[in-house]
Amino acid sequence: MNAMMERMGMTAPTTGMPGMGMGMAPGMMGSSSTMPTGMNMMMVPRGTIKMEKCEGGMKITCSCDDKMANSTMQNLCTMLTGGMVSCCTMMNGMMTSCCNLMMGMSKCETTDDGCCFTCTSGDKDCAAMIQACCDCCSTMMAAGCTCCLMMNGTPVCCGC
Repeated sequence: MNAMMERMGMTAPTTGMPGMGMGMAPGMMGSSSTMPTGMNMMMVPRGTIKMEKCEGGMKITCSCDDKMANSTMQNLCTMLTGGMVSCCTMMNGMMTSCCNLMMGMSKCETTDDGCCFTCTSGDKDCAAMIQACCDCCSTMMAAGCTCCLMMNGTPVCCGC
């Protein structure tokens, strides 16, 4: 148990702590001398997101005018390919909707100025759900919301 705690950055106290009951194992509380972890931040590429219905689902096109943002987005998509695609719309920093496109097969292809995601299903009910997500996100963006496209929970493109 000590080896696991040491790997997590915790150390077991060498002396008993007053007031601890016998049922509590030493070292189960975090040490106050450990360094706080840094913030995990990432710049999300900003671009233009277009959504449209297609046969059996929807198509999402993300494009960036900036070459660095475009390259970052394409690299993120390549690294995270095969993961669940989701779209969250936000207004004034608050989430207005979130659609997880888990009911279909998602495919990502790079384009000259970004990436193109296709999410489709052979099941007509699942295809209808995917198209309903397309309608929801498109309506939110038309009303002024920002959309954040994610793969495996990692933002790959934000825009409207």
